[in-house]
Amino acid sequence: MTSTPHILVVDDDKEIRGLLSRFLAKHDFRVTAAADGREMKKALADWNIDLIILDLMLPGETGLNLCRWLRTRSKVPVVMLTAMGDETDRIVGLEIGADDYLPKPFNPRELLARVRAVLRRSAAAIPDGQDTRSGALHFAGWSLDLVTRRLETPARVLVDLTTGEFDLLVVFAQRPNRVLSREQLVDLTHSRSAIPFDRSIDIQVSRLRRKIETDLKAPAMIKTVRGGGYLFTPTVERERRFPS
Repeated sequence: MTSTPHILVVDDDKEIRGLLSRFLAKHDFRVTAAADGREMKKALADWNIDLIILDLMLPGETGLNLCRWLRTRSKVPVVMLTAMGDETDRIVGLEIGADDYLPKPFNPRELLARVRAVLRRSAAAIPDGQDTRSGALHFAGWSLDLVTRRLETPARVLVDLTTGEFDLLVVFAQRPNRVLSREQLVDLTHSRSAIPFDRSIDIQVSRLRRKIETDLKAPAMIKTVRGGGYLFTPTVERERRFPS
């Protein structure tokens, strides 16, 4: 990421595009605006974008479809704008790789805070002083490469993970045998305040379990702690890599 992050605002509302472009520019961001998926793809081809603010409701391709398309090609962070109370689409957005979301109408200062938090998370080391940019984590025969962001089974088969699933697994693997509440997991993976009755973490855990557990009825690696949260049970070994 450059010293002046480049934000792409994708929204079909001309007034919102203008408002966000002016507001973000005042806070030292470079800003490019797009009205739809076609303009978004052109901007991505023309510029090195550091973060996308993506409206859910767009003409033509929806924000969900564009986010899904994006995740097959790029790991650029996405903050999704959703209609107030549209919980289903919000959860789906997080599942397919959005890094955060904000319901409309929103306070531009709150959006600014979320943008900065997502950019910090994408550029900085994991909490507890552990750097996700080097090394690998090994548990129960599995290998989680923090450089290439790849997960391999004990049989060395690659497992496809969304951005959210990868980040959640890293949080678990760096804190084994420790009960993590939903609020902690929300904070560690999304850097935003927990929302009452927010089930996005439960959805992500469920999806992750499908990819790493052998028995979904009795998960062995990610256990549910009643009233507490979740516990990652395997012993984890960290492989550190140093520059040659």
